[in-house]
Amino acid sequence: MTMNWFDSDIGRYVLEREQSWFDLTSADLFGFNAMQIDQCHVDFLRANRMPFRFAMSVGGGDLRSRPEELPIASQTIDLIALPHALEFSPNPHRLLREVERVLRPEGRLLLAGFNPLSLWGLRRLSGSRQCYPWNGRFLHLARIKDWLSLMDFELLSGRMACYAPPVNNSRWLRGFRFMEAAGDRWWAMGGGVYLLHAVKRVHGMRLITPRWEEKWLAKPLLAPPSNRAIER
Repeated sequence: MTMNWFDSDIGRYVLEREQSWFDLTSADLFGFNAMQIDQCHVDFLRANRMPFRFAMSVGGGDLRSRPEELPIASQTIDLIALPHALEFSPNPHRLLREVERVLRPEGRLLLAGFNPLSLWGLRRLSGSRQCYPWNGRFLHLARIKDWLSLMDFELLSGRMACYAPPVNNSRWLRGFRFMEAAGDRWWAMGGGVYLLHAVKRVHGMRLITPRWEEKWLAKPLLAPPSNRAIER
């Protein structure tokens, strides 16, 4: 059902804007291990250059698992993409806790979610909730920010996207293109989708230098001249 929706006119409209943001934001993030949780039919980390990238979800991907119980060692992942996983999780707070656990210190989180305070949220309240994405639980941006702050994430950047009304008609969507620029300027919090880039901070962490370096620094670099040399 999710895959079919992203093949629709409105789904392609959302995917185009989200993929552009993920490409731009993840391109210069470095490390070794990158993971995408859910929406495995779309490679949201395609622009990233980490040597080991994989996707996981309950139904498919490179790894099958419940996102709330990741079978991954703590502090081993450098980058996690979370496209619309929270609003379809039975326990989104626990999912974020798992993300925090497996991320390394200074690891990055890229998150996409549907904004309930938008025309998209209004469409969900006024229509049927039997199909994607209207059957999800749209989470308020303020709540997501609070959760991230409690878990010692620092928000580096964020933006809204998809200001056009959620109509499944490509001609109408093209006609509403002017709302993208106008929305950023006049209705900054009214986009149908919010996109967040956060980093995991570990307070009080300090680097431990190798013992050989401490011994080297403890010794004088030059021996003092002897008395005979001074007399000469």
